[in-house]
Formats: sequence, C-alpha cells, structure tokens
Amino acid sequence: MKRIVVITGASSGLGRAYAARISEELKPDEVWLIARRKERLLKLAETLPVKGVPVAMDITDRGDMQALKEKLAAENPDIVCLVNAAGMGKTGDVREQTPEEITAMVSLNCTALAEMTSLALPYMKRGAWLIQVASIVAFQPMPGLAVYGATKAFVERFSEALKEELKEDGILVTCVCPYWVKDTEFIGIASEKHEQYRLKPLSLKTAQVIEDTVKAVRRNRMICTPGIVSTFARTASKIVPDQLIMKLLNLYRKK
Repeated sequence: MKRIVVITGASSGLGRAYAARISEELKPDEVWLIARRKERLLKLAETLPVKGVPVAMDITDRGDMQALKEKLAAENPDIVCLVNAAGMGKTGDVREQTPEEITAMVSLNCTALAEMTSLALPYMKRGAWLIQVASIVAFQPMPGLAVYGATKAFVERFSEALKEELKEDGILVTCVCPYWVKDTEFIGIASEKHEQYRLKPLSLKTAQVIEDTVKAVRRNRMICTPGIVSTFARTASKIVPDQLIMKLLNLYRKK
C-alpha cells in the first residue's frame, strides 16, 4: 500500500516548509501537495526528496473536495501524515470586513479543515500524524482579529477533542499555535491596512515552527506553542480573565 503525506496550503509559508521537512522525516512514497496555485506546487514538487504530487484545487469548493474524495477512494493510500496548513486571516474590526471576507475565513479555516480531516481519517493508521495549524490567537478573544481568532479557537478545540477520540487508534494529533511568523506571506496579506499587525518583536521563523512541530508530534503533545510568546500566551490565558486581556489588547491597538 502506498504511503503518502497530504498537506494543504502547500504552495507557500508553513505548508511549503512542512512538505520539505516531513518528506525527510517520514520518507513517504508520495507527498500530495494541495493548494490553488498549480505552478508553485509544480516547482515545490521538484525540490522534494520524494515524489511530490501537485493537487491543484480549492478545498472550499464542493466539486474539488468531491474529486479528492474519489481520488482517495480509487488509490486507497496509507496516509501517514495530514497537515492542515491552509488558512487565511484579515485584521481589523468586524464592521470593517465584508460578509464575503468573514465567510471565506470561516469556510477555509474551519469547514474545510474539518472536512479534510474527515476525508483523511479512514486512510490513517496507528502512528499516523495529524497536524492542525492554528495560532496564538486561539487562546483568548482577540479584538481586531475577532473572526480569525474565533476560527483558530475552533481548530484548537476540535483538535483537542479529536485527540481524545483517536487515542485508542494511536493517531497522533498535534495543534500548532504559533505567534507571528515573519518569513511567510501571511502578515502582509492579513494586515495590509493595519500597520500595528505587521512585524513584531520576537516574531518566529518558519524553520523554528516546523522543528518544534516535529518534536511535539514525536512526544505526542496535544499543543505545540513555538517560541516564548505563544507559550506565555497559552499560560496567561489559563490565569488572566479574558476581559482583562481584551482591555490590554485594546490599549495596544489604540497606541
């Protein structure tokens, strides 16, 4: 049976980096690279140490997801790792965002992630890795990132419950909750109108997030918080009331 890794959001950022690192780590027969930008996927496939299979599709599109379901059924692979790295975000208050932008965030960050997980699970066995990419904003309500933060809270809670459900099956579930990652496209796209959300002190690099993820999965950790900021935020969220955190965040936003 063919052993494969499936990665969404593989055309850039964390998804692209996961493709390279997990190819080395797990040595699958193939890595299925899922994203909309086919040319980027083709270029990435050429750089991998194993066979890269570009799957150009929109995971929020019903027809595309049905085609993926049929592809999986036809090939019946052994999925040794699923990385749900596809995501999008927009900064700013909810009233500044269009209904279309809000719906797009929820559709991609929540619905598509959950559906992709559901599609993959029947093909995953004991020891398989399930990596869900969330964010530091999963730990508390975030004024100025209200919708994005809520979608990432969904990812964290979904992953936490899923880990318990899959415990007896031996599938390793890890939810990755990084702080800002400086060497990806995300910050520029998400914060094009809001300078305060651009480069931050102690921002992470992609390589650190990837390495910390691999270590966390190997140790069967539920939450991976790369770097000191995300680790502190997770701890603080368990101690400091949400209302106080939001007041502090609002003071920062109004500087």
